[in-house]
Amino acid sequence: MSRLRPLATVATLAMLAAAPVLAQAPAPNEPPPPAHQGHKPMPHHAKLTVSGQGQSTAQPDMATINVGVSTEATTAAEAMSQNATRQQAVIDALKADGVEARDIQTSGLNLSPKMEYADGQAPKLVGYTAQNSVTVRIRDLANLGAALDKLVATGANEISGISFGRDDMTEAQDTARAEAVTDARRRAEQMAKAAGMRLGALRALSDTPIVEGPRPMMAMRAEAKADATPIEAGELGVSAQVTAVFDLLPAEGATPEGQN
Repeated sequence: MSRLRPLATVATLAMLAAAPVLAQAPAPNEPPPPAHQGHKPMPHHAKLTVSGQGQSTAQPDMATINVGVSTEATTAAEAMSQNATRQQAVIDALKADGVEARDIQTSGLNLSPKMEYADGQAPKLVGYTAQNSVTVRIRDLANLGAALDKLVATGANEISGISFGRDDMTEAQDTARAEAVTDARRRAEQMAKAAGMRLGALRALSDTPIVEGPRPMMAMRAEAKADATPIEAGELGVSAQVTAVFDLLPAEGATPEGQN
């Protein structure tokens, strides 16, 4: 029995030695230590979203027209043959005036019966009508009126859909967009002042697409040759719109809300 006592004493000492280690472990429900108090949250700024519009103009440097030939004959083959001959003459006249092949595109071809209607009688076929039209871009606006007259003399008997444009609208679009940004800032500054605040940093800026082409505006007159059909080319108007987001800050000398 006396040999067992030293073993019990050794076991007791081992348990006592381990007790401080167990005491250092955190209690299951003990809250975590407080976070570092030196960090301060960033102040929250109100935001202001505005839109701005800009306008610019550009002088057109080309016109797009639809030129056609309409012929009638007793048979379909004859109507188409006459039409082809006259339309080819129109196309040749365009090219002779310097219009490139890339600026001439067939836009319509039609062959239809021509009927005669009389009271009390069934409709009677009396012939056929053939129509052929091309869409043409003419880049020499000063010669546009004379060119149209020449086309009519050559055989064209249908002219419609004249419109004006510019081959490169980049500069006009850039000008309109820059004016839109300036307008957005002006509006934002006015609104911030009315609210008793001041404008802060620009946080976002986006271009808002406007689904429209250049608008004709009455201003510029194409110098047509004497005795030619008068043509008014006007100007092209371009619009742009942007959306901007700014910070709104307290006015100078004011204390931000929530701060002492």
